[in-house]
Amino acid sequence: MTDSWFGEVIHRHARQNADAPAWVEGDRSLTHRAYRDRSLACAAALRQRGVERLDRVALLSMNRIEFMEVCGACELTGFIAATVNFRLSAHELRTQLQDCAPTALVFESTYAPLIDEIRADLPSIKAWICFDDEPRFTCPDWAEPFEAVMAAAAGQVPDVASTIDDIAYLVYTSGSTGRPKGCILGSRELTRKAEQHAADLGIISTDRVLIVMPLFHVGARGVASAAQWRGAAVHIHRGFDAGAFIAAVQQQRITVAHLAPTMVQMVVEHPSAATADFSSLKAVFYSAAAMPSEVLRKAFALFGPILIQAYGQTEGIVSMLPAHQHQPDGTERERARLLSVGQPYPGVEVRLIDDDGNDVTATGAGEITYRGGAMFRGYWNDSVSTFAAYRDGWIRSGDIGRFDDAGFLFIVDRKKDMIITGGENVASREVEEALLRHDSIAECAVVGLPHPKWGETIHAFVALRELGAGGAIGPNEAELIEHCRKYLASYKKPTGITFLAALPKLPNGKVDKVTLRVQSRSRAES
Repeated sequence: MTDSWFGEVIHRHARQNADAPAWVEGDRSLTHRAYRDRSLACAAALRQRGVERLDRVALLSMNRIEFMEVCGACELTGFIAATVNFRLSAHELRTQLQDCAPTALVFESTYAPLIDEIRADLPSIKAWICFDDEPRFTCPDWAEPFEAVMAAAAGQVPDVASTIDDIAYLVYTSGSTGRPKGCILGSRELTRKAEQHAADLGIISTDRVLIVMPLFHVGARGVASAAQWRGAAVHIHRGFDAGAFIAAVQQQRITVAHLAPTMVQMVVEHPSAATADFSSLKAVFYSAAAMPSEVLRKAFALFGPILIQAYGQTEGIVSMLPAHQHQPDGTERERARLLSVGQPYPGVEVRLIDDDGNDVTATGAGEITYRGGAMFRGYWNDSVSTFAAYRDGWIRSGDIGRFDDAGFLFIVDRKKDMIITGGENVASREVEEALLRHDSIAECAVVGLPHPKWGETIHAFVALRELGAGGAIGPNEAELIEHCRKYLASYKKPTGITFLAALPKLPNGKVDKVTLRVQSRSRAES
């Protein structure tokens, strides 16, 4: 493994691949030299506004070239890029920004009204900088336009530089408690992962890599980093659209793509897919969940045997199912492995443990723990959660798994009670806390139910408080869903609510979510 890091990588490709495209977005592109120069200018501008090494620079934006220029500025100087989910509510955004206490916030003008709601609660921020080219919004008078900031700093170089031991990114992820936790990702670990990932996907400097998933996610950022490592061109889409994906692959001759399983399904079911030319693709990487075998079979028919799956978390990668182990038309044993998440990633050890921390038997199920490779350094401002997740050098995933006799890892359940919907992780406790803010709710439980498109959908079970003497009518389903919208990103709100007189309980008094899931699935199948 190399001792390079991304600050050095940016300079290297500015020298070696100066005029080759680094980033492409629609009809805009940026060469490696221009990317280096603009990232340096951005870094100099941030320094002039009071940002010091190890200060946080928060980013609230959809995918765009300027997002990566700010990331480049951080990678060159030792600023910590705190990438924020652009789907958050004002309440969630306030919580995360107060936790990381950024010195600067760089945001798309689309989110100016949202930020303005909470601006007074963010005293750490000295610089407010706005990408101001959105059609419906312009830069507010309390922020500086990004391009004006860049023009004033053109040609300048910051007076600080990054090192391989720096913290590179702070990425927030929902834990089992539902409270967002900032994962500390180091520069050394980021570059180690990028180098390995580039090898996994076979990326070379002439490749064209398509990113459609949000760059605030470690999955998309990891694929982009792998492309950066090799000096390949990264094509950025602001979001995912199956038709746009198919068109881009054909028009730009995309060679590597990263999708969530739900996105793969949308592509294979799109009307234009059957006649599309996917011959330029050499790798389709998917993550977040295993893929149904029927969808895989259709994907093979379209793309060929080029699918690669990885299983991991913001905290670190755990396992991989490479292309040669995807056998939808193979033996029964080979087909069964499509439901696995592959074998442990190179350099990663995986143990399955019981509740007492003991290893389970060879074929038994236990919590997946792992160590080695490019792991996170801990949770920001949260030593308690760091200790709980990272005990004795092993990261506790919160997932329950089992190995088959050939060492393939299968996910059995989620100990953390996490819901994965459309590739996004949603902690059930977070949704439950939002529901319990409604005065009429006595108790509630939130579970993930199977969904043919999104993998899982969020469903709530609610018991209302006893009505008063006046006989007032309690809230209905639509009212409670709208109530959740005030506190949660839209994708986190329940899509359905079942009202019960009381929730089923386990002997220890906890809500029996297994029974709730079973009953719901039984009703759906009847």
